Amino acid sequence: MIWQTSRFQIDLSTPRVMGIVNVTPDSFSDGGKHFVPGGGFSGVFAHCEQLLGDGADLLDIGGESTRPGAPPVPLEEELARVLPVVRHAVKLGVPISVDTYKPEVMQAVLDLGADIINDIWALRQPGAVEQVAAHPACGVCLMHMHREPETMQMAPMEGDVVPQVLSFLAQAAQSLEDAGVEKSRIVLDVGIGFGKTVAQNFSLLARQQEILAAGYPLLAAWSRKSSLAAVASAEMADRMVPSVAAALLAVERGARIVRVHDVRETVQALKVWTAAR
Repeated sequence: MIWQTSRFQIDLSTPRVMGIVNVTPDSFSDGGKHFVPGGGFSGVFAHCEQLLGDGADLLDIGGESTRPGAPPVPLEEELARVLPVVRHAVKLGVPISVDTYKPEVMQAVLDLGADIINDIWALRQPGAVEQVAAHPACGVCLMHMHREPETMQMAPMEGDVVPQVLSFLAQAAQSLEDAGVEKSRIVLDVGIGFGKTVAQNFSLLARQQEILAAGYPLLAAWSRKSSLAAVASAEMADRMVPSVAAALLAVERGARIVRVHDVRETVQALKVWTAAR
């Protein structure tokens, strides 16, 4: 199983670890830890290199927090945050993903050599499908989100989420293929925490095989999510262990990429999992 991206064909026969690079002052877990507006980018650059040293296979760079209740970031501000980091990261020899839903940002980062567009809106913003379809090879991750970041947890989804998420993602992927994007470029993400209750999030994990029936590789993004804290009684500083456990469960149930903050610990756990197979 190969994920085709701009510069790399990523072999997904082995689970891959995507390290999170937040270029934001307000992300739910590490906002402001590596980036302070007006403070330069040296901390973010160092964080990229640290994640690779810890064993990350690819990096995911984002300039807008999408935590519940987060307001949108103006286009020019997102570009100012993201572009310097992408310029640096594309020289590091690994696939670079950019977490954005704005077509203008997509075009700018792809022009700089980014490999993957990771979109929480699953390319539903006007012009996004066209932007990805116009590129000859970039990878794309389509995520399910109920409502939008500012309102998604005010009125979460109702009923059995698994068939609803599966239907949405399958239709989004098919629409992208219909626009001319090869299936090998597409990965799916069920959107843990994006407009779903704790029980619904864990239902998506328990029944992950049903999502795999869509026929696309799955990216799992459980890292430090509040649902883990709800069941493990863990504060933010204590979410590493439940995050690694969730990543392993997701891989055991068929996910091919795990998007994580705690790269070193996740890589170590996956080595044990691989040795025990």
